[in-house]
Amino acid sequence: MQKLQAVKQGVKYVWKLPYIDHEKNLEVAASYTLSIPLAQTLLTRGYANKEVIEKFLFSSYQQDVGNPEIMKDAQKAVDRIIAAIDAGEKILIVGDYDVDGITSSSLMMSALLPLGAHVNFYIPHRVKEGYGLSEAVVTRAADNNYKVLITVDNGITAFGPADVAKARGVDLIITDHHRPHDHLPDAYAIVNPHQHDCPYPFKEFAGVGVIFKVLSLLYQKKGLPIPDKAYELLLLGTVADVVPLLGENRFWVRYGLHYAAKKESLSLQVLKHHGKCSDKKLSSTDIGFRIAPQINALGRLEDPRQGVSFLLGSDRQETERIGNVLFQLNETRKEIERKIFEGVDELIQNGTIDVTKERCILAASSEWPPGVIGLVASRLVGKYGRPTMLFHITKSGKAKGSCRSIAACNVFNLLEKHKDLLDQFGGHAMAAGLALDKDKLQELKARFEAELATLLTPEDLQQTLVCDAPLAMGDVTTKLMHDMQLFEPFGAQNSQPIFYMERVSLVNEPTLLKDLHVKCMVFADGIIKPLVFFNRPELYPLLVAQQEEPFSIAVQVSENSWNGRTTVELYGLDIAELKSMKG
Repeated sequence: MQKLQAVKQGVKYVWKLPYIDHEKNLEVAASYTLSIPLAQTLLTRGYANKEVIEKFLFSSYQQDVGNPEIMKDAQKAVDRIIAAIDAGEKILIVGDYDVDGITSSSLMMSALLPLGAHVNFYIPHRVKEGYGLSEAVVTRAADNNYKVLITVDNGITAFGPADVAKARGVDLIITDHHRPHDHLPDAYAIVNPHQHDCPYPFKEFAGVGVIFKVLSLLYQKKGLPIPDKAYELLLLGTVADVVPLLGENRFWVRYGLHYAAKKESLSLQVLKHHGKCSDKKLSSTDIGFRIAPQINALGRLEDPRQGVSFLLGSDRQETERIGNVLFQLNETRKEIERKIFEGVDELIQNGTIDVTKERCILAASSEWPPGVIGLVASRLVGKYGRPTMLFHITKSGKAKGSCRSIAACNVFNLLEKHKDLLDQFGGHAMAAGLALDKDKLQELKARFEAELATLLTPEDLQQTLVCDAPLAMGDVTTKLMHDMQLFEPFGAQNSQPIFYMERVSLVNEPTLLKDLHVKCMVFADGIIKPLVFFNRPELYPLLVAQQEEPFSIAVQVSENSWNGRTTVELYGLDIAELKSMKG
């Protein structure tokens, strides 16, 4: 990424503005016939020479997709699956209850059944059984004569279950994408690109991506094309798990979106209908915010096994029935999430949690469903810019929690350092799950605060907007939106561009919609455009007081289609250089 030119203080965020090399910007814009703001976006994000620009803009199978044979233990896993199919042995798939786990389980079933496998799947109940493979599940599998057990999106910390599997003569194949601990389970095979001795070049798959590579190798050995359904499931799981949409993930998500535009399954049609995106070309943003939460709601609040039946369903009536259940569960989830968020936010507003002094947020309750607290933690990180840990307290006195973090804090490493307090933990740099005795929560909080006092600078705790490029009103055109398609799919580590506009003025007084959203008309360069700030009601009185004085805005640009008419619109993120800020 290029050096930053300057910073600008906004109402909520510190804006980090890019260094502008006008000559280089014009060169890139001319070479690829790009809008100038998007040429600058490439430069801001570190795509500065022909090779890296073209690799980013024009992904291809040849350049982005690695040979699955070189992924550690993938060949061993495939050989064992083929042997099980040939011998008629029973295979059990054990997944997870989130979208990644459900799509991974569905992918296994859709790929193994056509090969004649005697295969079934099991997804543990979030509340009754908790995350991951358990010794009880392995024991039941052995008692029911399963000879091969394959985990998807879990298993890298299943030490006890691996020992039980070995003792009972069950060959355990672990496929996972979570960070390994300092030692590994004693399994028949472990496929996880994060293993230190795995030579596969791309590491950032979701769980569904790891098992997709295994199944790609399986079908390659069989001389058959992998079933088309695999691409849709890979698309859904990859986007939903918020893994980086770069490299091989970027290629497969692009491919999956292209596939979905030509051939939608019944389940995707139903999800799009309830997500109010049936009348448009599906995007990664639609999947992340409209589609995936519906599937996730099942695992968060009810039995997630219906999710596999739904994703693989061929009966329209049954698929629509489950789709309606998913929709209602997701609406319920939203309300529960809102109440938990407001409860924790109240603790912060009244000073019970003092974010002026504390570097992380920790709260716990026996009333909070464990399936929702991770979402709330993410929202609190977004509002307060601090690592957040929320816990569900069980009847037995255990605290089961979800962590969400900021870029400057690797929460997995912190948990690893203090694992003496924990019963279990797992995850990534930015998100993790953990369990411990509730009596140890305050000790964990104290240790985290001590660590973060040395780890984080005051700047790390400032919420920032990294702006990609300046934008003029005359740049806000259909040409800009057309060019932006080259930057898609948007997601983790490839976010939708953030632009900044200087010296815009209000045309008239802003409007407050539903006491939440601020809408106004802004003027610059002889052009008037509507501007909407979602969930930023605090900006309303500031804009009313601004009157005709010019100010700066940080925005994203999107297309909106309504009644057959498409418009290019500005979505505001923050405001700077207000009269009230200068005083």
